[in-house]
Amino acid sequence: MTDPLPRIDRRTPTDKPIDFASGAIVLIDKPLGVTSFRVVARVRRATGVKKVGHAGTLDPLASGLLIVAVGRQATKRVSEFQELPKTYTGEIRFGAKTKTLDAEAEPYDFRPTDDLTLDSIRRAAEGFVGEIEQIPPMFSAVHHKGKKLYTLARKGVEVEREPRRAYVERFEIASYDPPVARFETTGAKGLYVRTLAADLGEALGCGAYLQSLRRAQIGPHRVSDALTLEEFERR
Repeated sequence: MTDPLPRIDRRTPTDKPIDFASGAIVLIDKPLGVTSFRVVARVRRATGVKKVGHAGTLDPLASGLLIVAVGRQATKRVSEFQELPKTYTGEIRFGAKTKTLDAEAEPYDFRPTDDLTLDSIRRAAEGFVGEIEQIPPMFSAVHHKGKKLYTLARKGVEVEREPRRAYVERFEIASYDPPVARFETTGAKGLYVRTLAADLGEALGCGAYLQSLRRAQIGPHRVSDALTLEEFERR
């Protein structure tokens, strides 16, 4: 069994020095508007360790838990954290679509949502629990002929994508304040929550896109234990 790595979070004592070069994982609560790459750069600068990576990208418009691996021993084990189930909370706006499947792009294809109810949305969401197929969004890091899809998408190019299997452990609709529903979902590696939101909108016949997203948990690691970037930099 692999020895556990030191975990740096809100409960870590601040009166003892930390040997980041030997390997540690840091729980960061990524803010909105910041890329995961930028978080890694700031942790690298704060620790003075060159070998730093993260276990699962969060889009700039998403916030929440980012596991940052510091030091060679930690970055070698990033895949272990990537395989853990992830829990997200967020909002889905019904009645329109966007090209990015989230709030980054302007909405289009507006449709009425008068017939939607909390019960009807919950029934439709139940159909996405278990093993499902998803078409990766164009604005994603999936490769096509050596190029990332988002690179092509930003040039206005759209290519055909093969469906991929994904697993949804649960997809719960917490509330509905028309036209926005709040949800919580847990899924395995490879689940696109943006696609889940858009596919739910299609199943209901009105379209939808992901209005907001926050990663709450990765395996046993919770965002409530995570440090903000500023808190980490002050340690």
